[in-house]
Amino acid sequence: MEPLPDDPPASSIRGAEGVGQGPPSTSTTVVKAPAQRPGSSLAVRLLFVALLGVVVYGVLVVVRGTDKIARELATFEGWTFAAACGLSRTNYGLRFLKWEYYLGVLGIRRDEHGRRIMPVHESLLVFLSGFVLTITPGKVGEVFKSVVLKETRGIELEITAPIVGGERVTDLVGIIVLVAVGGATFPGGLLWAALGAVLVGAILVVVAFSSVSNAILGPFKRLPGSIGRIVTLYAPRIEKALDELRVLTSPKHLVIPSLLSIIGWSLEGIGVYVVLRGFHATLDPPRATFFYATGTLAGALVPVPGGLGVTEKVLEESMVKIGQVPGAIATATMILSRLATLWFAVVVGFVALGALRMKYPTLLSRKTPSSA
Repeated sequence: MEPLPDDPPASSIRGAEGVGQGPPSTSTTVVKAPAQRPGSSLAVRLLFVALLGVVVYGVLVVVRGTDKIARELATFEGWTFAAACGLSRTNYGLRFLKWEYYLGVLGIRRDEHGRRIMPVHESLLVFLSGFVLTITPGKVGEVFKSVVLKETRGIELEITAPIVGGERVTDLVGIIVLVAVGGATFPGGLLWAALGAVLVGAILVVVAFSSVSNAILGPFKRLPGSIGRIVTLYAPRIEKALDELRVLTSPKHLVIPSLLSIIGWSLEGIGVYVVLRGFHATLDPPRATFFYATGTLAGALVPVPGGLGVTEKVLEESMVKIGQVPGAIATATMILSRLATLWFAVVVGFVALGALRMKYPTLLSRKTPSSA
């Protein structure tokens, strides 16, 4: 497929209505505001979340004791942080396999002649670009990669956006398995696993039964004013996206992605264990993985950007109260682990997006709807 053509000049759209109506009036001069670039708005939002993260981590450090944490960091073995980043990168590789699997299920990985629609390296870059918005609540902002795919390959958003839903469902399945296995002998673990299982079950019911999804969507169509009109306008696209998601979350397509999720999230949990080793703390890999999975699940269930504050506090307190890890080491480990997972992913996403923009210079340079 060819990349989408550039937007037509504004004059060809806005000026067309004046053709054949005589010369325009010169009594009034209309000055158009400069179009807002999607990239600039994105950067501002990400900067805000990053500053929020700095505040959250700063508060946790001050509460725990700045001097205590500084002493622990002075003896920290830096190679363990690099190893944790490597484990996260391996998880990204497994998640990319899941992305490729879903593209194949939806029939958009290869064309009718069996040729790849896009090279593997480009597919990888598109997938990784979604990490730019991994700090959105529940990582739903990773639908950003569907926007990228639409602009670079012309594949409609409602076709690929359901992949993000499939990814989140199988991620929850993987994390719940880790929490359930590890939480059998720890207080509080099974509660988070049960909450997550209820959420997954509710999502699967809504997706699997069109009567349920239609019952939920129906009242929104009847709302008065602009909300009802907007829902009615986009209802066909939403229904099409649900059809695609229904395929992705069918039992036969849940097994492989869920197994990849279990392995991938286990690797990031082991990353917490490795960072703890850098502080010479004694905590076995199963418990470290359980603490990380519990914190991740808590952050996913609470609608805050990237689980900020929720994941951190659950992970930190689990290490201190259940794992008997000294407070300063637990706080430092939590911060370094989040840098090696959440924030490392954001950096990787920006690098991938930059590489894509080198190949597609006009990527994300289109006008936003508000500027039309």
